[in-house]
Amino acid sequence: MTTVTRRGILATVTAIVLVALGIGVGAVVGDALGISATPSQQMSPAAPTVPVVAAPVAPPALVVRAPDTVRMSTAIDELDQAEASVARRSGAATLTVTAGSGDAADDSYTLTGSASALRIEAASETGAVRGVYDLAARIRAGRSVAEGLGEKVTSKLPFRMADLGAVGVQPDPAQWRSGTDYSHASGAFEDAYLPHAPYVDATALAKDYADWDTYLRHILADGYNAVAWPGFIEYADFATAGVYPAGDEHIARAKALREAFSPFWDRAKALGVKVYLRTDMLALPPALHSYLERRFGSGTEDPALWKVYTDALDELYAQEPGLSGVLIRIGEGGSIYQTPGFDYYSAIAVRSVAGVRAMLKGFLAEAEASDHEVIFRTWSVGIGDVGDMHTDPASYEAVLKGIDSPKLIVSTKYTQGDFYSWLPLNATLAVGDQRRIVEFQSRREFEGFGAFPNDLGAEFQWAMQQALAADPHIEGVWAWTQDGGPWRAGPMSLYLKAGFWQLYEANTMLAAAIARDPAVDVGAVTQDWIRRYLSDDPATVTAIADAMALSRDAIRQGLYVQPFAEQSVKAIGLEPPPQMWLFEWDILTGDSATLDVMSAIVGDRRSEAVSEGEAAVRTAEKMRDLVAQTDAATWHSADLRTAFTSTMDYEVDTLRLLSAYRAMFLAQAAWHATLSGDAYAEWQAARNLYEKRAAAHLAAYQGDLDHPAWNLTAAALGVERADRDLAMSWLARVLLVLALAWSVIGALSARTRLVGRPGAAAARASWIAAIRPWRARESTLGMLSLDRWLLLIVPGALLVATRAVQTSFLGWAQLAAVLGAWVVFVLVVRLLIGRRSPWPVIAAVGGVVVIRCILTLVALSFTGPGGYWYGFWTSPVLRTLYIAIGFALFVWVFVAAGWALSAQVGARRATGFVLAGVGAGLAVPAAVVGAIGLERALTVWNDQLGLLPWGLARILGITTYLEIPDDTAWWAAALGLLAGVVGVALALGGRRRSRAL
Repeated sequence: MTTVTRRGILATVTAIVLVALGIGVGAVVGDALGISATPSQQMSPAAPTVPVVAAPVAPPALVVRAPDTVRMSTAIDELDQAEASVARRSGAATLTVTAGSGDAADDSYTLTGSASALRIEAASETGAVRGVYDLAARIRAGRSVAEGLGEKVTSKLPFRMADLGAVGVQPDPAQWRSGTDYSHASGAFEDAYLPHAPYVDATALAKDYADWDTYLRHILADGYNAVAWPGFIEYADFATAGVYPAGDEHIARAKALREAFSPFWDRAKALGVKVYLRTDMLALPPALHSYLERRFGSGTEDPALWKVYTDALDELYAQEPGLSGVLIRIGEGGSIYQTPGFDYYSAIAVRSVAGVRAMLKGFLAEAEASDHEVIFRTWSVGIGDVGDMHTDPASYEAVLKGIDSPKLIVSTKYTQGDFYSWLPLNATLAVGDQRRIVEFQSRREFEGFGAFPNDLGAEFQWAMQQALAADPHIEGVWAWTQDGGPWRAGPMSLYLKAGFWQLYEANTMLAAAIARDPAVDVGAVTQDWIRRYLSDDPATVTAIADAMALSRDAIRQGLYVQPFAEQSVKAIGLEPPPQMWLFEWDILTGDSATLDVMSAIVGDRRSEAVSEGEAAVRTAEKMRDLVAQTDAATWHSADLRTAFTSTMDYEVDTLRLLSAYRAMFLAQAAWHATLSGDAYAEWQAARNLYEKRAAAHLAAYQGDLDHPAWNLTAAALGVERADRDLAMSWLARVLLVLALAWSVIGALSARTRLVGRPGAAAARASWIAAIRPWRARESTLGMLSLDRWLLLIVPGALLVATRAVQTSFLGWAQLAAVLGAWVVFVLVVRLLIGRRSPWPVIAAVGGVVVIRCILTLVALSFTGPGGYWYGFWTSPVLRTLYIAIGFALFVWVFVAAGWALSAQVGARRATGFVLAGVGAGLAVPAAVVGAIGLERALTVWNDQLGLLPWGLARILGITTYLEIPDDTAWWAAALGLLAGVVGVALALGGRRRSRAL
């Protein structure tokens, strides 16, 4: 067997191995992407109904005889205010309230007597007070005070918690004006915080206390009896552990804050409202972070670590009797929750089953000893080994099985994920033996932040009935009246104080009513809400109730693409939500990963999806007409009628915008999938309509704090890229023809020796060196200067042009990184070659680069970069084939370079040359990225290419969401440096004399 034959066989075997490895890489990439979709089981609440609306019943003027206690007098204040809100009276009546000394947690009562002589009889003060609040609610709702005489009223679920609402939050328009503040920190009490001693502004705090008292009275009237209060770490001084050195201002600040908020907590306790400190774990001031790192490293499984926290909590409980317990979350954290001016922050550090169990055991031991409670949220958002604890029953059991302390309450969202529509009921609500509460959200963050009518009563009720049937341990609810998502990226609506907060108050009332009676007539509760806040005129109440009954259809069809939303989708080891085209809240995404996958899942249901968007617009228009046709004189307030009609105009406009956008991106995907000219024309028409509606939306709502314009930046970037696809496909075709011509000339010249033609020698050398690199040296002998430079210029120019087309001339960051790596590689190899001829290796590298570019240009030539990425995201076969060939050619570049060099310097040193070049080509760009910051670099790169949601970097962070360590770039640089050092050692070690060739 000749040497040539052996080399040919070796090259063939190498190519086969590289392609096989490439197929493996493609499989790994596909597995990492993990894109799949299966139908999800939908909730099936009853269709909304509108009960017959009767004329309001005028209440009698009540004379009340009741125990003189703080709780009772506060309830009677509410009764007086309810009477004062009604224009007419009907006679007079007495109300006698009696309370026994029974179980303080029992809020049952019986209303007896007659319409003129009412009696509330209860076994405890809690029940008696509840009876007074219920009577006040009846008066506000225009129902008879004698309704249900003789019937015992008992709440099914005794625990009914609310968030902090907007207590202590100032409605400062300047904070909402940009619309891009995605911080999840409420800013509560910021007006009262001072950076230095005395740490609290007493005047501002007094106003916040009045705010708190108003809020407590309101939620008590609604039926709630507990509050989740954000904070913990700022009130603790960690005296037992000695975290802070003597004289540290954190100790003085903690004391000042405890003294400031102690009256708040005491007031809640006096009114029968429990307060739970709401904290993420790990909660960390810098001093505590250093302390824990020194003692425990980065793990969270050591019980001693948790004793640091529980000792601090124990100290706090001893000083603050108004506190009832602590509420812990482990699944979110970071700077978006950090209060400005404070150095307290949180870290998502508890990621293992052992860590969670150690944490709970520590906190529960303290709770049992101090007679407090621990509420543990299962919200874990996909991070770490416990990332699916919120949605997977097996994971839930792995974390919590056997932890059955009577002081533990487990809190879980009712949805199988976040508060989106189209999600199933959370399956974990049916497992476990722990006490449970169910979370609901009134101001739905993913559905307009409460700016759109959104009557969730039927869904809440169905979910609660199903959960109670499956789990007898459920004892309460947690309704978020205001919280959830960024506070200042949506409308400036603040519960009880700013904007049209009354609109989402409906859901707060519904959640409490369902907790007290899961079989309650939710339509009647909605009517009660209308009568209390909007109008008591029967015709107007009916019109608004009819509109609210349609509200879920408008939301579910308008803000979601049903054929996608009704699927359970998985990607990158996570479960993307059913509303991925809005990432998140108000950002209309334009990234290929989301829109292409959505389009592929929608598939042949595209017409259906488009029709549903248009139907949502018609539903919203009908709702608007119902409200607009009501008599303005029948409303309690002209301002509230204006608020309602304005919000309906806003919803109609927004749904029109979204309807056009869905038609546009679905048509664009259809063009990529079918190459149909009709689909392209349809996309152009839809694009024009979308741009028209986008301009109108921005003109109408930019700067409107009550109805903020949606963030269309990402969508505009997506449209800009899509507009270039056709032109890029033609450029790719032109470049492909030129690249193929270069290769064909090279191949023909290799056989027919057409080397006398201009450039033919360079093409011949490039072709031979690419496929038979051991002949690179001989193929470059005797070339003219022009041919030699063409060996460098043609591949280099083709590489630049291909990458430019691949990024639609918008991705300079990727272009700079790719070209920078290649330039560094070439320079290092050239330096090591020294006086020897560089043209053999240039011919080999350049030849393979041309072939590699041809592969990319073929993929781009159909429908441009958009089609390239559509195939990547949606076709596993095409993706694997492309990666396999691309990977093989990429590695072959360096194999060919080493083979070409080995004829000049020997195999070992050639390997060293190439390894040194590769190491430097990796180390230099990686170090630049590390210096810039990985998150920042990925953000710039993604903004230009639009592969992942634009909002990802602004809200969660690309590295956080994908769990990429922050120091990845530096590790890559270190790996490159190591490879470079090894390469240099191989290249220079044992140098022998050789001729300059």
